[in-house]
Amino acid sequence: MGKSTTDRREDISYTSIDVKLDKSNFQNSKDELTKNLPLLGVRHGQALIGFLLIFVFYGARSSLSSAIVAMTDPTVNSDPAIPTYPEWQDKSVVLSAFFWGYVLPQPLTGWLTNRYGPKWFLVVFLTISSALGSAIPLAAAQFGSKGVMVVRAFQGFFQGLIYPSVAYTLSHWVPVSERSRMATFIYSGAYMGTVVALLVTGALSTSKYGWPIAFHFFSFLGIVWCILMAVFGYDTPEEHPKISKAEKFYIEHSLGHANGKKKLNTPWKAIFTSVPISAILAAQCTSNFVFYLLITQIPLYMSNILKFDMDNNSFMSSLPYLTFVFLSFFFSTASDAVINRNIFSIGTCRKIFTAVGLVIPAAALIILGYTDPKHQTKAVCLLVIAVASSSAILSGWAVNPIDLAPNHAGTVNGLTSSIGNSLGFVAPLVSQVIVTDQGDISQWRIIFLISAAGNVLGAIYFAIFGSGEIQPWNDEIEKSNGNKTSKM
Repeated sequence: MGKSTTDRREDISYTSIDVKLDKSNFQNSKDELTKNLPLLGVRHGQALIGFLLIFVFYGARSSLSSAIVAMTDPTVNSDPAIPTYPEWQDKSVVLSAFFWGYVLPQPLTGWLTNRYGPKWFLVVFLTISSALGSAIPLAAAQFGSKGVMVVRAFQGFFQGLIYPSVAYTLSHWVPVSERSRMATFIYSGAYMGTVVALLVTGALSTSKYGWPIAFHFFSFLGIVWCILMAVFGYDTPEEHPKISKAEKFYIEHSLGHANGKKKLNTPWKAIFTSVPISAILAAQCTSNFVFYLLITQIPLYMSNILKFDMDNNSFMSSLPYLTFVFLSFFFSTASDAVINRNIFSIGTCRKIFTAVGLVIPAAALIILGYTDPKHQTKAVCLLVIAVASSSAILSGWAVNPIDLAPNHAGTVNGLTSSIGNSLGFVAPLVSQVIVTDQGDISQWRIIFLISAAGNVLGAIYFAIFGSGEIQPWNDEIEKSNGNKTSKM
């Protein structure tokens, strides 16, 4: 009879100890070393760096969604000298350009992070991405919307390292018992960054400095983060000079890394043919389509359908993501609690939270599609429900690659993220094709119904084929003679 995920994790830990201990002695040693762990440890500092990584660069990514309103509407800017481009008829294409470059490098960057660690790749790549952000106003002035598309595509390319790096961090720094909460904290940076980007960009765009200053602001934050990472970031607990012996033991034995870093074969065929990985991909594709549709189109929906002005538009557009952040911590705490108390298995838990994060938003979008634009409060509440309830996915499919293959989390995340995030540029393009009149609610209804249907299908597929078990190919060790074995 096969072993459970918990038993296999325990076996990894027990066989990794340098001296021969039975389970009882091992548990006593673990309790002795970890009973005095501080409330906030080094691992929490690394998680904070991960949060700030996503916060800053999602802010830079999302700023254009709000700024493009001011870039193309002369009535928004307080100073007539600030350039505007009302002739741009390809705003949705401009918004999608970031993802042209973003999806391409992720399979490679996922493999690079697993092989060499992400620290210095992040510092170099994101410094370049930050510099490109400051070039957007110049590109718009010199080359119009096409110039902005090119800059954004390159900016996306250099940010393609982010999510594989976060998966690597989670698989090396976060104990299993804290996985949902810590992953949610880090990933919530995306939504908090979106909130801040929409609010700050709206405020800056209506100031005397105009919309160009918003891009310089987020580029400055990006450079600050790169310096922070260079000084305080570390790829693994083993490399950190100030981590305590107790915390290092606690992390490494929870994750099965106590023998040090092994040279692992990358099981490409197993990854590509894995049914549980395909379940993650299905859920991620549907989630991402809705997320990127809303993040790029909500400001336009607020402006053209609900008739909010620029200041109110920025606040109302950010409100769903602010609610998302707070609700995500409720879901993650509940997820870890039911797993740690053995109420549900890891796999069942991931399926439940994925279903919540996909089906409830689908229902809210269906109702929104049939809501009269005159009922602004109802429409905003439905948008809040659609976005905020999707926070459950952070305790569902989003953390699932680390459950299935902790040794290859960066590679798996890079592959699924590359395909899933391709919906990032598809969503605005679909919107542009269908919503030819941005003031026509019936056209927006079609978009909302398509999104809802996709979410339901993704939830069903994940419920049937998803898993929480460590996959057998996770532990394949690369031999010097080119053969491979499994560390079971």
